[in-house]
Amino acid sequence: MEVTGLDHINITAPLALLENVRDFYLHVLALRQGPRPSGFRRQGFWLYAGEAPILHLTASETAGSDSPTTGYLDHVALRCRGLPETLRRLAEHCLSHSVEVVPGLGQTQIFLRDPSGLGVELNFVGEFPQAAERSV
Repeated sequence: MEVTGLDHINITAPLALLENVRDFYLHVLALRQGPRPSGFRRQGFWLYAGEAPILHLTASETAGSDSPTTGYLDHVALRCRGLPETLRRLAEHCLSHSVEVVPGLGQTQIFLRDPSGLGVELNFVGEFPQAAERSV
């Protein structure tokens, strides 16, 4: 596996708070709200710096309860290459994770937690798992 860069930061919070967070980044830091692909299970917003959607805001009424040590910061996302090798490596280390294919983005996402409890999302553009690898 090769990590090629930071993809985005995701903040998960109740919708009312999330709208305030969105407005802060739009009005104070001059990010812009842009398109968010269909297919996600929860409401949210994508905020862009230039052409890059660097801040994802996701609505959840139980935000923060899954990982109280990280507050509202839900996860860090990394752009990666080498999906098969990564899946093997996760299995070798017996790491619990989930695999999601997002057709609207043409990518596979792997979600897991680091030892501190912070969520980690690994994004593989144009790489897709075999059917058996989707449920882990």
